[in-house]
Formats: sequence, structure tokens, C-alpha cells
Amino acid sequence: MNKHISSLQNPLVKQWITLKEKSRSRKRLGLFLVEGYREIRLAIKGGYEIESIIFNPELISIRKIHDLNIPVAEVIEVSSEVYQRIAYRETTQGLIAVSKSKDLSLKNLKQIDSIALILVAEAPEKPGNIGALLRTADAANLDAVIVANPLTDMYNPNIIRSSVGCLFTNNIAIGTTREIIQFLKNNNVKIFCAALDQSSKYHEQNYLNATAIVLGTEATGLSFEWLENSTKNIMIPMQGEIDSLNVSVAAGILIFEAKRQRDFN
Repeated sequence: MNKHISSLQNPLVKQWITLKEKSRSRKRLGLFLVEGYREIRLAIKGGYEIESIIFNPELISIRKIHDLNIPVAEVIEVSSEVYQRIAYRETTQGLIAVSKSKDLSLKNLKQIDSIALILVAEAPEKPGNIGALLRTADAANLDAVIVANPLTDMYNPNIIRSSVGCLFTNNIAIGTTREIIQFLKNNNVKIFCAALDQSSKYHEQNYLNATAIVLGTEATGLSFEWLENSTKNIMIPMQGEIDSLNVSVAAGILIFEAKRQRDFN
């Protein structure tokens, strides 16, 4: 029989709220929330361990939850009041999973081969931008996405929402700029930095071998450490008044040029 919770004062509800709102709690407990049927399925496919399922019977049937075939420890029915307090979205499907997080350090990144195509983002400011980058990476089936000096934890609910679950479909790691540069060099990966200074047009470069496309923040660009270790700085020619694009748009242009070259070779 499923457990039923209707009080906002229940200790489990209080824990779920902190998982939703506090990065510190997510890191301390090693847990995070996944909201939505599709996102939960992708988390399971990505090898994440689901601890429990929270559902509101007014929004989703228990039969549909059983159809997910999730080997979970617990299925918990909650009232509408409780569900609305822990849900992140305004429109929702009535289903939230509590999942164990993974260690996303570089040592756990899947093996990089001689033709790997990698996206590196340095200190992206907005969770929504990270989510958009992950969607682009998934669309291109990249070999890895690496975030340097992240300003938020990767299990922020806005990253999960804006990535539409692509957080779970990508080969992801985080690290410091120095660690990542050393990792790329150790794996003989060419470093193409998106930058305005001393740069060449992006479509004139060769991306057929192991390649990392590196982007910085829209406000300040890449740090000097990246530019100092760049194989080549690349730029997207601008024809209007501004000199830069949204980071996820720029990433899409650069990544799919690399994919185009590989498709025709």
C-alpha cells in the first residue's frame, strides 16, 4: 500500500522543499528532484537511481506510474497542496522522482577517443543557458559536455527543466578550468576557443580530429587561461550592430559546423 502525505509539516515534505530550493541540501544529501514523466524516463535511461516516486492522484493515475516500471524503494501519494509546494513547474504532470545524484568529476567521464567532439562551457551564469547547451549537445550526440567552474550545481531544477531531461542523456563532467585544460591535453584534444581577439572564422577550421569547442560567458567571454592554451581562437562573423550571440546559439552554430565537416568526410 502506498504511503499518503497531506501535511506540509511532514519531515519528508520539508526535505523535498530543500532539495527543490537549496543547492547545499542537494549536495549534502546526494539527492535531487526530477519532475515530469519524460524527464524521469530519461533519468532512468541515463543510469540514475530513483529512491522514491511522489505523485498526486488528481493529476496522474497510479497505473501510469506502474507503466514506468521503476525499481523504486517507495511510491508516495501526496495531496494537491503538498504537490504544488514541491513542484517546480506551473503546469505539471503530477509526478516527481527523488533521485540519487552522480559524481560528475572528470575522472568519471566516459572514455574520450581520437575523434571525440566535446563542448566546454566556462562559468555559464544562467541555469537556463546550461539547459539549452545540454539540449544542443544531445541533438548533436556529442561525446561529452564539460562545465568549467560552474556557478550552480548541475541538479538545479531549472537546468533539468530547461534541458528537458538532456542532463541525463549527455556524458557530463565538471571541473576547474585548469583541470579541464590538462584533461584535454592528456587526451590530445584540440582546443577551439570562441573569442574575438586573434581569431579566425569558425568555418575555416578543421574539426575532424578530437575537438573541444570552448565558450565563455556572454558578459566577459573566456578567461585568459583558456586563451593561453587555445589551439585556435574562432569567431562567428557578425553582420549587425552587436558582436556576440547567446551562448547556446553560438554553441549550436559551432557544433553543427563540426558535425557537417564530419558528415562529409
